[in-house]
Amino acid sequence: MLHKLTLLIILCYLSAIGNAQELLTIEQAVSITLENNFDIKIAKNNTRIDEQNRSLGNAGILPRVTGNFTRNNSIQNSRQVRADGQVQELNNAKNDNMNYGVSLNWTIFDGFKMFAKYDQLKEIQKQGEAEVRYAILTQVSEIIATYYTLVQQQKMIRALDTAIDLSQYRLTMAQNRFEIGKAAKLEVLNAQVDLNADKTTLLQQQEQYANSKTYMNQLMARDLGITFRVEDSVAINDDLKLGELLGTAENQNPQIQLAVINKRISEYNLKQIKGERYPIISLNSGYNFNESHSSLGFATENKGRGFNYGVSASVNIFNGFLQNRNEKIAKIEIENSELQIGQQKQTIQSQITSLFQTYITNLDLVQLERSNEELAKENLDITFEKFKIGTITTLEVRTAQLNYINTMVRSYTAQYQAKLSEIRLKELAGNAF
Repeated sequence: MLHKLTLLIILCYLSAIGNAQELLTIEQAVSITLENNFDIKIAKNNTRIDEQNRSLGNAGILPRVTGNFTRNNSIQNSRQVRADGQVQELNNAKNDNMNYGVSLNWTIFDGFKMFAKYDQLKEIQKQGEAEVRYAILTQVSEIIATYYTLVQQQKMIRALDTAIDLSQYRLTMAQNRFEIGKAAKLEVLNAQVDLNADKTTLLQQQEQYANSKTYMNQLMARDLGITFRVEDSVAINDDLKLGELLGTAENQNPQIQLAVINKRISEYNLKQIKGERYPIISLNSGYNFNESHSSLGFATENKGRGFNYGVSASVNIFNGFLQNRNEKIAKIEIENSELQIGQQKQTIQSQITSLFQTYITNLDLVQLERSNEELAKENLDITFEKFKIGTITTLEVRTAQLNYINTMVRSYTAQYQAKLSEIRLKELAGNAF
């Protein structure tokens, strides 16, 4: 009686702990990840940098205005001989010169390189945005997969709890049979060994469950010690279509989009290189002040100020055939970009096609293992009824028990693998949630 009371208290305590843990839904997990995940935040910050770089000034379209200030001083012994033979000498003669002003330089034509550069900067910003979408896609897929890993591990723990309950019942029956002389001590020992083995397996599964919780908190970038529980069911979308997945991936897969953007960046790079064939024309202007003092000479003080302006032009006539070389390399880079687009599309299509077949197989396995689970449960019930009346051995009971537990595990694993296939297919298609 005392043993039963103690067990009841422990069960009530464990139930209270379970109820105290927050229920984390899949929607909440995704929302927290989108808000806190470090990889997503870093990708977004990189996009902010790209946004700042996309400016007219960075492309070289705007003029540059510079303020200048210079002051020089000297003390020297001077001796001057004039044309008429007069000699002037002065020791420690002080001289100073000060110049300050504002200058402007504006390249008004450089073979359209500046405009190609600006367009390239816009594409680089789009590249950053695609990388953000890729980071979001991969992290959301990972958090969803981890969530359903926990769901599966919870189910595994329940299955192992069932195994322990069955082994405990078997041990109790063996002890009762031994006490009344209907069973040997060996039957009790075997039942105890099997019970201990089931407890060991449960402890190992609980360790995996705890580690998965820690990893999930890490993905959500929150306190690793936060306890929670997840939902019990695995909702599998069994209506995915291969053609729809391939079509969606063509337009939404971030890796394909990045390959397309890289091609456009290479095209703008070629435009900039071709711009080297044209002249560069610049306007320059400024307003300067100049003041100097000299202790010895024809003029002891000189001041001036004024506005200056002009135009400059330069053109590359010959640079050792580097222009042709650079253009050829740029064209090859564009060709490589086109090849990478084709390669990326083929890779994604291949992955989706292969994974879709795995997905279909997993759906069939889910149905099959559910049917097997029902059969194994019926077989176990019959086996225990026979065990109660002593018509079968403990070895047969253990076999039926293991068959049932293994069938449950296979059923949960099939559901989990089908869900993982679904998550991965959606990720490849560019739509994880």
